[in-house]
Amino acid sequence: MGRPLKIAIVVPDNRDEFRSYADLRPHFGAAPTALMDGLALLPECEVHVVCCVQRPLVAPEKIGPNIFYHTEIVPKWGWMRGGYLGCIRSIRRQLAEIRPDIVHGQGTERYCALSAAFSGFPNVVTIHGNMRAIAKLYDARIGSFNWLAARLETLALARTAGVFCNSAYTESLVRPRARKVWRVANALRPVFFEPANLVSPPVRPVILNIGVMEPRKQQVPLLRVARAWHQRRLDFDLRFVGNKCEQTAYGGEFSRALAQAEADGYARHLGTLPAASLIAAMDQASALIHFPTEESFGLVVAEALARNLKFFGAAIGGITDIASGVEGAELFASGDWSSLQEQAGQWIQAGSPRPVSAAAAMKQRYHPLIIARQHLKIYQEVLNTRL
Repeated sequence: MGRPLKIAIVVPDNRDEFRSYADLRPHFGAAPTALMDGLALLPECEVHVVCCVQRPLVAPEKIGPNIFYHTEIVPKWGWMRGGYLGCIRSIRRQLAEIRPDIVHGQGTERYCALSAAFSGFPNVVTIHGNMRAIAKLYDARIGSFNWLAARLETLALARTAGVFCNSAYTESLVRPRARKVWRVANALRPVFFEPANLVSPPVRPVILNIGVMEPRKQQVPLLRVARAWHQRRLDFDLRFVGNKCEQTAYGGEFSRALAQAEADGYARHLGTLPAASLIAAMDQASALIHFPTEESFGLVVAEALARNLKFFGAAIGGITDIASGVEGAELFASGDWSSLQEQAGQWIQAGSPRPVSAAAAMKQRYHPLIIARQHLKIYQEVLNTRL
């Protein structure tokens, strides 16, 4: 047996982004965390996680049986305001010591894709959020974060060996700008496949909406739909999970609309929940509604279906891939609120049944071990092509 494949994963440590410096263990996004959970089960690889931070962070040398953790401190000039040049240089220096076989940049939102593309080693990139599409959606002004991120994304995609696309939608946006693309879904964290902690069912159906309160997620129109159900005397409990962002105009509008719904007794906000609490909320619920205007993958949809929730959503982006052929998943054309209102209303009247086979479908498609093996196969393809 040869030596393990040495993989460097460039990914943000969310302790730095959210200034949670007191935490002792690294925090990553849900999709990269699930990928690492899968890679930790494969002894044929050795993984080195590399992060840029703005101040020292406490962390163990290893965060998994075969996963090592490294940080590089980068001053403020080296971040977005400097085109992430400081991050790129620091990661190149760290990688020169690690000597990986391949470098994988996780996401184009920040420094990761650029750092992988300019690493000097064979490299690939995963798209998590389509920054050019988001910049267009928000009509990003010149010099804004989304405007610059969109341009840096295009630069990174042109230089990397290939791009992991988590949906057909993402692939359609990336293919014209990349040398090669592979369709590989995001993995789900293993906890979402654990047996449900079933409690006595709620007196009335609980409907979840999960995501930061922003125009793209459309929580305000959803509250208007809920008000129509309430006026029809349907009995339900709509629960929102995520950051209210009350400092923004949209967050303020949502908070005002929610206050009236709370006063009438059919909606409430649960705040931002860690994974264990989110799963508990899902197990107490009957359905998820996710009706955004743009979505690269829709991880929350797969997570909800993995808990056998009924799903109502917009037929856009990666949501269509996730919902295809899955029991209990109903999709509607983007902006078709009237159909959503009618169909979900009928479901409430029918006793709000949950699916029974959705969880099995999600495990077959998105278990971390399955997705990790797909990654290793592609890494080897890239390395063999360079020989």
